[in-house]
Amino acid sequence: MTAQDGAAPAPDPAPPLPRVLCDTAELLPAGDDVTGGARWRLTEPGRQLDANVVRIPPSGRVDTHTEPDLDVLLHVLDGTATLVCADGERALRAGLLAWLPHGAARGVVAGPDGVTYLTVHRRRPGMRIQAPGAADRLRPAPDGGG
Repeated sequence: MTAQDGAAPAPDPAPPLPRVLCDTAELLPAGDDVTGGARWRLTEPGRQLDANVVRIPPSGRVDTHTEPDLDVLLHVLDGTATLVCADGERALRAGLLAWLPHGAARGVVAGPDGVTYLTVHRRRPGMRIQAPGAADRLRPAPDGGG
């Protein structure tokens, strides 16, 4: 039945509610913990953002790379690191917040005690399944034509 049939429309789903996702203090290394990698990821359905808490062990690194599409906020939670940029290096320490604009080359080298940081950026669109050749139809012709 539809509203035209005189039936009441289905109620809207409940709006999302703010909530606490984690305590980042509990994600920080303790004692001799020198392991690296993602400690936490934002996984909420329907989100528009991606976020990760990442640990780089002492003297570890994220090689210099360029993110072509996404601006990233990087907030240092614990430790020290060096942010490697095209125009030089910047010291990072707990409490600092850095903006990594899209198109900018960047790398991170952890300090002697390692570094733990939070990154936040717009969520990438999901991968889509397309018919064979569909992507080719969207590319301009080699002569620049449309």
